[in-house]
Amino acid sequence: QVQLVESGGGLVQPGGSLRLSCAASGNIFSINTMGWYRQAPGEQRELVAAITSGGSTNYRDSVKGRFTISRDNAKNTVYLQMNNLKPEDTAVYYCNADLIVTNMIRYRYWGQGTQVTVSS
Repeated sequence: QVQLVESGGGLVQPGGSLRLSCAASGNIFSINTMGWYRQAPGEQRELVAAITSGGSTNYRDSVKGRFTISRDNAKNTVYLQMNNLKPEDTAVYYCNADLIVTNMIRYRYWGQGTQVTVSS
């Protein structure tokens, strides 16, 4: 069994910063891509940023230059540093991991989600 536990969401004023963390634990053999998605009320879930095990990253256009994704492979943890936050960044943020468990089966797991609210 695998768990993804997120932390770091909250309420912040426009222009502020937050750092999200997501730690994976359990019967993990290896983790390929880790990513952050978000879902605003009434909207579809969308990819925010992703990072491969080798450190290659990609971002949606609206967050480029403001958000930075990183990971600590030794800790099976991915981070999302969010700067210059805007009201349109308000959403529930979900961690996602594409990984292989100890019986060599590949799965995609999701975290429980953490609320980010940007408002004055």
